[in-house]
Amino acid sequence: MSACVPTRATDPSDPHRASHLHPPHSPPPTPPRRFRIASADVSASIAVFLIALPLSLGIALATGAPLQAGLVAAAVGGIVAGRLGGCPLQVSGPAAGLTVVTADLIHRYGWRTTCAITVLAGVVQLGLGCLRVARTALAVSPAIVHGMLAGIGITIAVAQLHIVLGGTPQSSVLDNLRALPAQLARVQPAAVSVSALTLTLLFLWPRIPGRAGLLLRRIPAALVAVAGATTTASLTGLVLPKVDLPSWSSHALAGLPEGPALGLVAAVLTTTLVCSVQSLLGAVAVDKLAAGRPDLLAGGPGSGRGARVGRSDLDRELLGQGAANIVSGALGGLPVAGVAVRSSANVQAGAVSRNSTMLHGVLVVIAALLMVPVLEFIPLASLAALVMAVGIQMVSLHHIRTVTRHREVLVYAVTTFGVVVFGVLEGVTLGIAVAVGVSLHRLTRTRITHHERDGVHHVHVRGQLTFLAVPRLSRALHLVPQGADAVVELDGSFMDHAAYESLQDWQKTHTAQGGSVELTGRSPGTSIAEPSGAADCRCRPWTAWRNHQCELPHPASASTPTWSAVSDTGASGAAGTATAAVSPGPSGASGASGMSGASGASGASGSSGENGGPDEAGRPVRPGGSGELGDSNGPTGSSGPGGPGTSRGPAGSSGPLAPAGSGGQELARGISAFQRNTAPIVRGELARLAREGQQPAQLFLTCADSRVVTSMITSSGPGDLFVVRNVGNLVPLPGEESGDDSVAAAIEYAVDVLKVRSITVCGHSGCGAMQALLDSEPGGARTPLKRWLRHGLPSLERMADDSRAWAKLAGRASADAVEQLCLTNVVQQLEHLRAHDSVARALRDGELELHGMYFHVGEAQAYLLTEVSSEGVFDRVTDADGLRSPV
Repeated sequence: MSACVPTRATDPSDPHRASHLHPPHSPPPTPPRRFRIASADVSASIAVFLIALPLSLGIALATGAPLQAGLVAAAVGGIVAGRLGGCPLQVSGPAAGLTVVTADLIHRYGWRTTCAITVLAGVVQLGLGCLRVARTALAVSPAIVHGMLAGIGITIAVAQLHIVLGGTPQSSVLDNLRALPAQLARVQPAAVSVSALTLTLLFLWPRIPGRAGLLLRRIPAALVAVAGATTTASLTGLVLPKVDLPSWSSHALAGLPEGPALGLVAAVLTTTLVCSVQSLLGAVAVDKLAAGRPDLLAGGPGSGRGARVGRSDLDRELLGQGAANIVSGALGGLPVAGVAVRSSANVQAGAVSRNSTMLHGVLVVIAALLMVPVLEFIPLASLAALVMAVGIQMVSLHHIRTVTRHREVLVYAVTTFGVVVFGVLEGVTLGIAVAVGVSLHRLTRTRITHHERDGVHHVHVRGQLTFLAVPRLSRALHLVPQGADAVVELDGSFMDHAAYESLQDWQKTHTAQGGSVELTGRSPGTSIAEPSGAADCRCRPWTAWRNHQCELPHPASASTPTWSAVSDTGASGAAGTATAAVSPGPSGASGASGMSGASGASGASGSSGENGGPDEAGRPVRPGGSGELGDSNGPTGSSGPGGPGTSRGPAGSSGPLAPAGSGGQELARGISAFQRNTAPIVRGELARLAREGQQPAQLFLTCADSRVVTSMITSSGPGDLFVVRNVGNLVPLPGEESGDDSVAAAIEYAVDVLKVRSITVCGHSGCGAMQALLDSEPGGARTPLKRWLRHGLPSLERMADDSRAWAKLAGRASADAVEQLCLTNVVQQLEHLRAHDSVARALRDGELELHGMYFHVGEAQAYLLTEVSSEGVFDRVTDADGLRSPV
């Protein structure tokens, strides 16, 4: 971003300046630019047109509509939806997902009424777009959408199989299956041979090997398959039913809807639902495809000057689809929706704007008017085979694996079965009902067990504790005899008011009868404390060890261990002691500038127990005396008689703080929590990574500071980042390593072996290494740390060089010299990166990008380096920002 500041502000109230539309001595304003179409859009539109032409005819054939209706829908989808829609690169037209719906409407109401239903569905889409509810459609479970598409695909494949065999399909899947044996008994060899040739070309054409195959694969397989089958049928003289396009003068347009009102309303809603959901999901998918093309984001070479494709405007896309359906239905065309095959082909062919989509629609119009004699040579069996292949591909094994991994295979199967047997609307309704039932089942699936061990009664609650589980909870609690010692373990993330009151009432009653109650839990919202001071636990699995509110083991109760809260203000926990030694001297030990980062830890939980303020996750904690839910004894260490630096034990007595050696226990408990809670969720993904090997997209080079959690600040997961950490995020220049080639080896491995596409150097606020550089003095002992930090001396020299502009944060000046050095160090290490042979070679070939990043720990704010020329500016990263241009 530019750092230039205007030398003079323009005052709109100045009449003398207002009279000039441009500076008086500047040349006159340039005339508006003429409309131009990029060459990339022209080539992409031709590729999409060659795919759309045979598919549009095939889908029209599958629905039982006039074949010209498919061409009308393709043209209108390209021109109208392409011009008005909110996803510039999405191609709209007759979609295979609408085949079953349209075929059923034609069978029930006839063609002219079906066109009217399409118009009304477009009107409803316009209304939904005006209400700005487009993103609501994305709330539909993906299992339902995939199940719907799979059911439609099965229906299409079974129906087209009859045409492939030389017969005529029936009106439903069950009828087609019942008629299949009779159809097999009277197979027509000519139709089967043409269909087989079409399928063979369709599947083998993309697999042609070698350099010749690379060139031939640019021709769409669908066009090659239909053209090859048509040519063969014509040369061999096969007698087959062929495409019959009547004169446009006799083309049927929309008529007034005729039929029962309730049935027509259901038909309009069904068409609206399928068109809208498919188009909106397609727009999201196109955004993901476009994100993989840097030229679309920044106007790279070949994209045209200033070309940029942003995220889709889903509400505008819904408006564009509605307008296209109104026009298509009025002109006697099929319903229109975003089409995945054509959209992906458009992106991959290099389209850079909506001109590609619109031009493809113009080409369809030209073909429909001038190529009718050629199109009438196409055998219907070839089109049927093409559409049957599309239907089979709609049953995606990838989708099945995905829903299975997320335990939604029941929703997928029921939706698919419902669409196949009953219809699209009925199948989707069944899928939604099952999805709601599965969600309620998961919410109410609470396991409550009771057992006795060593005279202590244990009640274990696993799952969400809602009012539906209160009867079972009450039965389990009443199994505990009066006056007995009881431990209630809450292992869930939610407890509603009814369960809260039930548990509190039982706790008070049991305590009044002479019994003792210890209530523990791991998850937020399950914190309950008893009069004796059993502390609560409201920690997420990723909560830092220092901020855990759980009790440490108490020596007096080895058989039934309890946990006592450790003071955040006085503890020197394992995490702190493990990293404090990294920073040298007094400055390295301080919380502000050292690498341990202890400052601010007490503020998160220091007031939660006594004042009823929020805990470290921002959740309100109820204040109260002993024996009440939400009572917190000890998070600050000041509630016990020992004052700061003490903790409350289970019996209320003060005890010593956890020794520094307790890190082993913290580590073991953290590993146990991972195995119990996280491992079952990530096991499938990690197994896939183990099979496929690592394929990270980025090398992330950052500091060893314990506060910089790379996966958290980048929202990344296993396999996404190849991370290199060292003190000060330094990149030694080649030849300066002095026997330590670890950083250079990691860079070479990431670039040459893993083929990462970008490298990010990430600095952070309060870096102890940068503080040590500033405090360093010549001479003294050459410790390993000092020898390593010499690689940061060029950053010091860069900051001291008055001829260079300082790197800075956008919007404010650096807080102090440490922050200034942290920013300068990122820019300097990027220059060091360029000196490595593997990086220089990849940059020269255009295969690698370099990025600078600064993470402000206290603000929890990331900054990206936007420009390195005369100055380096780090700009904020917000929800709408992506990576800027490479540095």
